[in-house]
Amino acid sequence: MTTRDMVFVALFAALTAACAVFPPFQAPLVPAPIIVQNIGVMLAGSILGARRGGLSLLLFVVLVAAGLPLLTGWKGGFGVILGPTGGFVLSWIPAAFVVGWLVERYWSRLNFWNLLLFNVIGGVIVVYVIGIPWLAQVANMELGKAIAGSAIFVPGDVVKAVLSRSATSRPILSASSACEIAMNKSRSLSRMLVLSARCRTFGSLAFVTASLANVRPSCVLP
Repeated sequence: MTTRDMVFVALFAALTAACAVFPPFQAPLVPAPIIVQNIGVMLAGSILGARRGGLSLLLFVVLVAAGLPLLTGWKGGFGVILGPTGGFVLSWIPAAFVVGWLVERYWSRLNFWNLLLFNVIGGVIVVYVIGIPWLAQVANMELGKAIAGSAIFVPGDVVKAVLSRSATSRPILSASSACEIAMNKSRSLSRMLVLSARCRTFGSLAFVTASLANVRPSCVLP
């Protein structure tokens, strides 16, 4: 892993932690609050891709387990991971990976609806598939009751998927991944050399340029 990779991983772990500033809303029926923080999962997968997106959430979860109060409500510690909501937190790692994998896999056909669907599959369905059975087991609830109680989260999670999609209107997997895809699709050797040069020059600035200056880097496919 390069220094740039580690910077991106740390950046999105910090971004997910920063979302903890939004206060939780305690839902009825289930001991799991409605939070904003899981939007960081969708953003990490959409922008960093599978490997780096998953690693960024792995770093986040490790820091939480180590005791840092990075979860919504400024909670942290291994006890939180083992608690009723721990399954949801742990699910963020595969959720970010799945979102990133889908974006990478269907990059050439990526559009508004595809990316929204990928955010829902990874950022909502994967999280529920892991988190709800964990909740039912740890809280001694019937699985049906846990599923019914978790239904209150669905509208908010879909809204977060839409917001994540809007925030990544020109998603950047990563400079190196995008360059590799572009080069594989290029049949001209000279074109590949030009792309390679551009990627080396602008690769480290790809995310900042696209996000803040709204400029599409040359090594990122449309």
